[in-house]
Amino acid sequence: MTPLRTRFPVARVLRATPAVLLLALAACASTPEAPATQSLTTATPAAMVATIRAAAGDGDGELDVQPLRDSQVEDLRQRAERLQQQGHHRDAAEALDQAIALVADDPALLQERAEAAILLGDHALAGELAARAQSLGSGVGPLCRRHQATLEQVALVQGDAAAAATAKAAIEACRVAPPPRW
Repeated sequence: MTPLRTRFPVARVLRATPAVLLLALAACASTPEAPATQSLTTATPAAMVATIRAAAGDGDGELDVQPLRDSQVEDLRQRAERLQQQGHHRDAAEALDQAIALVADDPALLQERAEAAILLGDHALAGELAARAQSLGSGVGPLCRRHQATLEQVALVQGDAAAAATAKAAIEACRVAPPPRW
């Protein structure tokens, strides 16, 4: 039988012990959390959506491009509007998702879904949808102002003052007078 020392040298164990201890301590250590961003608004989701819709204005006396709508999509939009008025925001979002599945690149649908996302507290999704709608839209008119107002509200919630100021400035850039009629 071989002595224990030759099969399992003590010196090897003693050399490995500090490394094992360091690994054990490292596993127990917690990583510092990223500092939470401070929201720059105290507005409720409903107040945020009201601000967004108010930014659109009445559109009177300016260029406003309105696409033709598919009747099935229009039915889903109206259903979503009724559900939102009743406070069923998740169901309204689902109706808008169904409409977007039919017409994926409709800036108005994407904007309405962004507003539904705000009502559901999903600000990241609201920002993504508003930015996508802005990139697909005409870049002028009431809908453009809603896109920018959504981006402003999302930036405020995320604590990004610079992005909020940029979006706020862009709201007025969306206002374009219609061409003169002779």
